[in-house]
Amino acid sequence: MALLLSFLYILSLVGPVLNQDMPYEEYMAQIQACPQECRCLPNFPHAVYCDNKGLKSIPKIPPYTWYLYLQNNQIEVLSADALRNATQLRWMNLNHNKVTSEGVEEGILNTMSHLAHLYMDDNLLSSVPSPLPASLEHLRLSRNRISKIPAGVFKGLNKLSLLDLQGNKLMDDGVTEVSLKGLNNLVQINLAKNQLTSMPLGLPPTTTQLYLDGNNIDKIPAGYFKGLPKVAFLRLNHNKLGSSGIPKNVFNISSILDLQLSHNQLSEIPLIPSGLEHLHLDHNKIKNVSGSSVCPVSADGVDDYFDESGPRLSYLRLDGNEIQPPIPHDVIQCFRFLRSIVI
Repeated sequence: MALLLSFLYILSLVGPVLNQDMPYEEYMAQIQACPQECRCLPNFPHAVYCDNKGLKSIPKIPPYTWYLYLQNNQIEVLSADALRNATQLRWMNLNHNKVTSEGVEEGILNTMSHLAHLYMDDNLLSSVPSPLPASLEHLRLSRNRISKIPAGVFKGLNKLSLLDLQGNKLMDDGVTEVSLKGLNNLVQINLAKNQLTSMPLGLPPTTTQLYLDGNNIDKIPAGYFKGLPKVAFLRLNHNKLGSSGIPKNVFNISSILDLQLSHNQLSEIPLIPSGLEHLHLDHNKIKNVSGSSVCPVSADGVDDYFDESGPRLSYLRLDGNEIQPPIPHDVIQCFRFLRSIVI
């Protein structure tokens, strides 16, 4: 009876694997090759868990690994020898280690032709690793020491949709059309908490989410967003933007839904596009607000538009300014979808 129960237990573990089209021979080879420093769960044989182990180096990774978790260790080198057989990797998490740019052995990442997610937040990188596999979809490199993006590093990365470079040391000359060339399908780019003093150049026209919080940007060039026809979420909190640095119609683009300009030096509310839904203007130097200055439709036309075509603003944050309540009636009359005002 004990033997039968043991056999049934093994079948219960192997069954899900076989349903995932992993041959039994591969399953056994993967489990047997699991590094002793790591955990390999029988019901998730494609995943190898080496996180939070105090590792200083990467153990040899089995050949059928798809998901590799190495976060929260002391790893300094991305070793080609340790990862030689890990050519099927889809996901690799190296967050919170001590990997330097010199520690990324040449060509190691490019051999991973299936790698879609690479997470290397909180390491010691001084440059974006290169070369990268064409299969990459998400690249997270926040809170490193990156001051440059090598020319051509993104060439051929047509699947990359998310690039996170927040909390690095990038300056204006490090984010250019040359350095970003190749990001033909990028959706989200995070350049918050760097050392930018101007709006980055060369962003791909596919960009939908642009995060620039915590830089030293003091102006936005007129017509800047003409090259970004799909931008919907724009964050410029904690910069040095004054009203003189924002051209009147610069935000008048139909795609934008969420605009955040908190903790700047604005003295006036910028022109609000009709399609905008959320606007954050808290902690600026704004003294007053009136419908005549912020309403995207004329006063004569306020009563004429239908709900479907009128201004869509539903959330407005104005606290931390010099505005005294109540909000003028003409503002409420203009923005009929307004459900929340913080003042």
